[in-house]
Amino acid sequence: MGMKFEFATAGRIIFGCGSSAEVGPICRAHGTRALVVTGSRPERADFLRSLLASAGVNSAVFPTHGEPTVKEVSEGAEQARQVGADVIVGIGGGSAVDAAKAVAALATQPQGVMHYLEVIGAGHPLEQAPLPVIALPTTAGTGAEVTRNAVLSSPEHQVKASLRHAAMLPRVAILDPALAVTCPAEVTAASGMDALTQCLEAYVSSRAQPMTDALCVEGIQRAMASLERAVVEGADLQARENMALAAMLSGMALANAGLGAVHGFAAPVGGQFHAPHGAVCAALLAPVWQENVAAVEAAGTEAQRARFQKVAALLTGRPEALAIESVAVLDGLATRLCIPGLATYGLEKHHIEELARKAAQASSMKGNPVPLPQDTLVSILQRAL
Repeated sequence: MGMKFEFATAGRIIFGCGSSAEVGPICRAHGTRALVVTGSRPERADFLRSLLASAGVNSAVFPTHGEPTVKEVSEGAEQARQVGADVIVGIGGGSAVDAAKAVAALATQPQGVMHYLEVIGAGHPLEQAPLPVIALPTTAGTGAEVTRNAVLSSPEHQVKASLRHAAMLPRVAILDPALAVTCPAEVTAASGMDALTQCLEAYVSSRAQPMTDALCVEGIQRAMASLERAVVEGADLQARENMALAAMLSGMALANAGLGAVHGFAAPVGGQFHAPHGAVCAALLAPVWQENVAAVEAAGTEAQRARFQKVAALLTGRPEALAIESVAVLDGLATRLCIPGLATYGLEKHHIEELARKAAQASSMKGNPVPLPQDTLVSILQRAL
């Protein structure tokens, strides 16, 4: 019964307000031509391109629009080849960083994206090393700057699937909390709830291990201390620092311990409806947690029950708190942050059965501490409406 686990993360992590100023020489170490992958407002990366130019790095821009699609990253990879990019810089939310990782991976491969994509593609491993990626997140949510996959949307399949390989971990992650001070309150709330969800799910995951446990506990504590403050007082740098750390820690944890039912649902819901990933996770968190607590109490191990009790202690601040008390805390947090129900995005009762079936097959569901039957999955979606 000897302990055995693996842990991988970004090659180098630079954290601190103002750290984005270091991007020029860091990129220059990888070459003189960069493709900067941004969100839908590429002008927000003008300062970064100036920093690159000052370091002798020429750059082109590839903007993405929302969560990256299969078609979009294929076009980005083609642009990277056309400009002869030596390095890919991803700046923006988790979607922009995921797009950067996918572009970097596909730019060097002999086959198209569907050869490597999971679920709807052939799922083959990458054949060539990706271009190096420098990641600069401007929101605190997915922790994409320290994960080995990129989530891509396929509108024609109405699903999201991952491009995944250990070589896709960014070469350098630069976390400058000051970049998030202009992030809108609703984005801060949804992305922050996603970071909290990832810490919670990785902590109770069937693949949890000592290193991820430590990261999750720290991330939960920082998110609970600062998420609401970051939403209400966007310029509060201490709150932004805590949330940047929580998101990064959540990304490290999920990349090595997996997730659970919340993210199992998020894949089919996000693929079928135009709904932000963080908002979907936020709406599902309390309903999933309630069912997981009940299932673990009924059929889980003593060790699993202890993990849920530990989560309750972290969320309530009371060491003696019961596991079920977590649900009220998570419900209350979602209410105070004005997290909308899934019906906001067009999900209706007649969609529930099919979505529950799809969620049961999602890869994230494998990490859930206990299996959840179909009727329970249906109940969760009904409550999340």
